[in-house]
Parts: sequence; C-alpha cells; structure tokens
Amino acid sequence: MEFFTYILQSEKDGSFYIGSSQDPAERLKKHNRMHSGYTARKQPWKIVWLKSFSTKSEALQMERFIKMKKSRTYIDGLITESSSG
Repeated sequence: MEFFTYILQSEKDGSFYIGSSQDPAERLKKHNRMHSGYTARKQPWKIVWLKSFSTKSEALQMERFIKMKKSRTYIDGLITESSSG
C-alpha cells in the first residue's frame, strides 16, 4: 500500500497546505468541497507537489518535516525540483 505527502496551492491567494493521504486525488476533492476549516476559505486548491512512501509513518514524517521548515522558499524549492526532473 502506498501513502503520499502532498502540497496544495490555493489558486485564490497562492498559499500552501501540506498534508498526507493514501489517495491524494480524492483528498484534493474533499479540500475543494464545501466545508468549514482552513482549506474552505482558500478554494480552489491544486496539487503542486506529491511524493510517495511505502508506509503511513514515512508520509507523516515528511509532512511534519515540511511543516517544521515554515519556509515558503523551501516549499518553492521542492516544487521546482520535482517539476524539473
């Protein structure tokens, strides 16, 4: 079973959301549905970075690592690196 860490970007204001899921495409649909919470206010979202892991704990560890960086520069670097190769 595969698990993923993902970064979403708001098409409304360019902000990022970092999460993890077994099914990032379905999770994106949930973020873009009507609901309350952080992602509801900044819809629509798009996936801009995705990395797969063999375990849930690895995906969660990467999610926490990215969040700990608290750096838009770091996130932009991940996105640029993944799109270039």
